[in-house]
Amino acid sequence: MRAITITQYGEPDVLRSAEVPLPEPGPGQVRVAVKAAGVNPIDWKIRSGAMAEVRPVDFPHILGLELAGVVDAVGEGDDFAVGDEVFGWSDTGAYAEYALASKVIRKPAGLSWSEAASLPIAGETALRVLGELEVKPGETLVLHGASGQVGRIATQAAVALGITVIGLAGASSLDEVKALGAVPVQYGDGWVSRVRSVAPDGVDAVFDAAGFGVLGESVELLGSPDRLVTIADPAAYAQGLKFSAGGEESAAVLEDLVARGLKLKLGSGYALGDAAEAHRESATGHAGGKITLVVE
Repeated sequence: MRAITITQYGEPDVLRSAEVPLPEPGPGQVRVAVKAAGVNPIDWKIRSGAMAEVRPVDFPHILGLELAGVVDAVGEGDDFAVGDEVFGWSDTGAYAEYALASKVIRKPAGLSWSEAASLPIAGETALRVLGELEVKPGETLVLHGASGQVGRIATQAAVALGITVIGLAGASSLDEVKALGAVPVQYGDGWVSRVRSVAPDGVDAVFDAAGFGVLGESVELLGSPDRLVTIADPAAYAQGLKFSAGGEESAAVLEDLVARGLKLKLGSGYALGDAAEAHRESATGHAGGKITLVVE
């Protein structure tokens, strides 16, 4: 089969198309003919070597954690059938024509391949942090990065629970944040006073999904660090604040995302062979939506 592999750490050009052996599913696994794969910042951080100390890989390595596609072969003890449309996490790397997976569910007909391949990581992260913050109906949540992929899902989920979400975003994204059901507030200098003007009774929790150096002011706004969680600012470690990293890759999480009807905004869709260009766009931080690789 064809796959995009890396044989060393480096710039996007180390991503190369290669012919590799077709993987065979083991017990509890399916082999998926990949239709779309999600592109995430962790992919290019692994590729560059930035994660080498905490998440080393063996070469050659196939990147890609999220996939959507059609079951092509079934391992012993698995409940899926050949031809089932599924999405979830890849066990062997999703930047490929075929991948093995053990944590997938059936894809709803209403989700496109790219939409389905985009949900697992952002969706799991959003729901995990909302749980860690223990936000409840009637409370007010400040969400930095409300127009990003994690932010969009967290906003939708929180609003549906009856939580008032104050969503911080850039000026060009404020209308989108409002359409998600949040109270839009522009980020940048003076954001604390702008939040206070729309929430004069105070706020209950802060979710930092942006990492723009807002932790200190967020603690000031809350009056306590107890209900502040970031997924994007490693300065939290030095400041004794909560950094949430790593979650549960499970079919139950995927079922929860589908049941809630949560979606994110799609960005560019690249052909599998254009993975290097996908990484370059992702690394700019201005993709405007979730980037996917589409496998024809």
